[in-house]
Amino acid sequence: MAYAARRDRPVRRVTGTGQNRPVAVHQITDPDDDRIADYRALTDVELRTRWEPPHGLFIAEGELVLRRALRAGYPARSYLVDAKRADQLADLDTGDAPVYAATPDVLQRATGFHVHRGVLASFRRKPLPDAADVLAAARRVVILEDVNNHTNLGAIFRAVAGLGVDAVLLSPTCADPLYRRSVRVSMGEVFAVPYAKLEPWPDALAEVRAAGFTVLAMTPAPDAVPIQRLDAAQRARAALLLGAEGAGLTGAAMRASDARVVIPMRRGVDSLNVAAATAVACWELGRDDPL
Repeated sequence: MAYAARRDRPVRRVTGTGQNRPVAVHQITDPDDDRIADYRALTDVELRTRWEPPHGLFIAEGELVLRRALRAGYPARSYLVDAKRADQLADLDTGDAPVYAATPDVLQRATGFHVHRGVLASFRRKPLPDAADVLAAARRVVILEDVNNHTNLGAIFRAVAGLGVDAVLLSPTCADPLYRRSVRVSMGEVFAVPYAKLEPWPDALAEVRAAGFTVLAMTPAPDAVPIQRLDAAQRARAALLLGAEGAGLTGAAMRASDARVVIPMRRGVDSLNVAAATAVACWELGRDDPL
């Protein structure tokens, strides 16, 4: 059913100090309303993967995250909020992006989950930069191979942002950093960290080395160098290379690295979760950097 034929509740207007004009809040009563198609079935990863990147959009969940997306210059397509929380957007300059509001029941039926944060927004994606441009502006980078868990990916971006690493490079098989769960786990820090695809994989690792970086492959192998023993030259322009949870790095990626590096473990523990390992390694490489 097209939304033009639907009888919706009256438009409510919310006024805030940051607005040049009142915000028109459009009440949604039907979860199948075409106007909120961007938000449909948000828990279906396969469907969202087929829908979001080809349509040039991503979904931000929570007020803090959507505000960070706006500050990072991502244009909003629309907002969808719990009707009781519409006032939370009153200070935003929403521009031409419509604000839709619905009851929690309608939100849950449309999105597929209980929207406990009460605020969603659909944003337009920006074109990804070239890997060469990202490398040219960076001193240290993290490179990920086949990291397809969205929670881990979001946690990695948060660690990279907080621990002084400049960028992330992704193999073509990595998950989408702008998937809703990745964005949420990163607390919106994915918007603050430049990232690019590194392809063809793993041959493009040669491009990283040619840019003056030392590619450090993280592995629990017993013959790997403890990360705290890296010399100054290896630390200066480091490219940390990490693989997927469990599987680790492929042999081809390992062979394309300059050195194999390990985080020493105790009590018989083999290794850390990839997001935790990224955080520890980033901290170690930057521990002597001025704050």
